[in-house]
Amino acid sequence: MVWAVLLECAGLVLLVVGGELSVRGASRLAAWAQISPLVIGLTVVAFGTSAPELAIALKSAHAGQADLALGSAVGSNIFNVLLILGISALIAPTAVSSRLLWVDVPVMIGVSAALFVAGIGGSISRLEGAIFFLALIGYGVWTIRAGRREPPEVLEEYQNEFASAKPRTRWGLMLHMGQIVAGLALLSVGADWMVDGAVTIARFFGVSELMIGLTVVAVGTSLPEVAATVVASIRGEHNIAVGNIVGSNIFNILCVLGLAAAVSPEGLKISPEALAFDIPLMIVVAAACLPIFFTGHRIARWEGAAFLAYYAAYIAYLILEATNEQMGRTLAVFVVGFAFPLTAITMAVGTVRYCRELWRRKAAG
Repeated sequence: MVWAVLLECAGLVLLVVGGELSVRGASRLAAWAQISPLVIGLTVVAFGTSAPELAIALKSAHAGQADLALGSAVGSNIFNVLLILGISALIAPTAVSSRLLWVDVPVMIGVSAALFVAGIGGSISRLEGAIFFLALIGYGVWTIRAGRREPPEVLEEYQNEFASAKPRTRWGLMLHMGQIVAGLALLSVGADWMVDGAVTIARFFGVSELMIGLTVVAVGTSLPEVAATVVASIRGEHNIAVGNIVGSNIFNILCVLGLAAAVSPEGLKISPEALAFDIPLMIVVAAACLPIFFTGHRIARWEGAAFLAYYAAYIAYLILEATNEQMGRTLAVFVVGFAFPLTAITMAVGTVRYCRELWRRKAAG
């Protein structure tokens, strides 16, 4: 058991270091090649921070541990919105661009719902996994084209973060490529160690691989998103902070789970528990971003605090469900019957007020 914990911790360290190397190498390489800084932020960086989830999912799917692959991706998406965006909003009220509000967040909601629909039959087939991956390519191509029409202030933010002022040299090219290769190698080894450790721990405590994936693995593989988002929030680069989360969530579904299903001989199995609770919760969490973003194109501090409270309740529910089923159900009834409606009403009131203010401004002039 001690060996499994050490293996889990060592694998997590390799995933974090490997993710950081691959993200930095890829972003600097893209800047070196003079690719749009917006595209770097929304695709290369957002997708790069999800590389640990991809490594875990591919390893787990190939080993026949579908619950671990699914739990890692779904748990990371819930973690990204509730905890990381919550922390980001507490650091400073987080403003978002209209592009994220009208395009990327609806895409995140749509692909989350598509995962639920695809999993109704009990699994995501290899064909559906391939379709998911092709959809990601289409999203990436569209993002590249749309990046040319971004407002100057958004482009400037991404330029300040990712553009390199250093001259383009062969040494620079080799350095960036070396970072990517080293990062991918660490990700591969780290994924092996973390999956092996997680499976051993799950068996020792008698809990499901899905729960381990939704908690320990999901949080561990989301550390690159934590670092990127918190640093961006401190610097006041809010589009990077939110864009990284939204882009990572899209990547987790379309690429991580899509490729995991495509490479698995029988597709990716979806457990009834995940289909009944965790995936619907992921959809609700994604949809909750819209009314929040509508209220002044920003995430207020109280909304960030609400996100953090909901994530704490979610983790508490998972633990209680495994140890004390009756208390778990009581907590679920409280959250669904009281906390959710109260938050929804508050969001609705804020949205109505914001829409009225917009209407008054247009009428005035």
